[in-house]
Amino acid sequence: MKKIIVPIDFSEQSEYALKVAASLAKKHGSEILALHMLELNQAIISSSEGFHPEQTVFLLKLAEKRFNEFLAKPYLKGVAVTPIIKHFKVFSEVNEVADKHGADMIIMGSHGSDGLKEIFVGSNAEKVVRNANIPVLVIKEELEDFKIDRFVFASDFKEESLKAFHRAKDFAEMLSAEMELVYINVPGDDFLSNKDAYKRINQFLSQGNIGKQVEIYNDYSVEKGILNYSESISADIIGIPTHGRRGLSHFFMGSIGEDIANHSKIPVVTFKI
Repeated sequence: MKKIIVPIDFSEQSEYALKVAASLAKKHGSEILALHMLELNQAIISSSEGFHPEQTVFLLKLAEKRFNEFLAKPYLKGVAVTPIIKHFKVFSEVNEVADKHGADMIIMGSHGSDGLKEIFVGSNAEKVVRNANIPVLVIKEELEDFKIDRFVFASDFKEESLKAFHRAKDFAEMLSAEMELVYINVPGDDFLSNKDAYKRINQFLSQGNIGKQVEIYNDYSVEKGILNYSESISADIIGIPTHGRRGLSHFFMGSIGEDIANHSKIPVVTFKI
């Protein structure tokens, strides 16, 4: 892992993410790309009425000063940190920065989101997960030492998730974590008998040349199943594939990966299908 992007908005949650990134960077010799997105719109920057260009420059310089002060943390000593400032808060830009710099992972803090706010606005983490092509690690709480022992990877074990699985496997090996595979069986149209579930799972394991066992866990919804199973085995982190659906598809169908990232109390890492 050579480069890690950490979106910074000066919140406690973004500092939690920065600390985790620093911990990983020290262990793996990675560079941190600290990304701050200003909320200046084009009208403010270009308007000629009642707003002077020097005022825009002043605001930009002020943001840069605050950004540099935020990055002057003792735990970043000895870590290569490159500050990047974008003038607009457009979440697809995080993925563009990742592509441009060849980043391997995005680590970001989140306080989650609930209710109508989640439906119509969503958390920043959810928006980044939806747009990112590389793994996104979501941190909710401060972790003094980011050490992962038990890593739950939940999947529907369809062929399209093979690529995400192998990315998750590489991630687990990088952290020297024990990888636990789980299939969540729910009532309704998606319910599978044990026989049919294992048929799908064994086909997946065979295609991916995967020598691991899979736990079948029954619950009322996939999200509850993943969270409850992870809690039952005292998992340190949850890994999950995500389609990154957008627009009306996202509104009506949603994404389990985004929901888990929003609601899980322990760290979640998503892998794009």
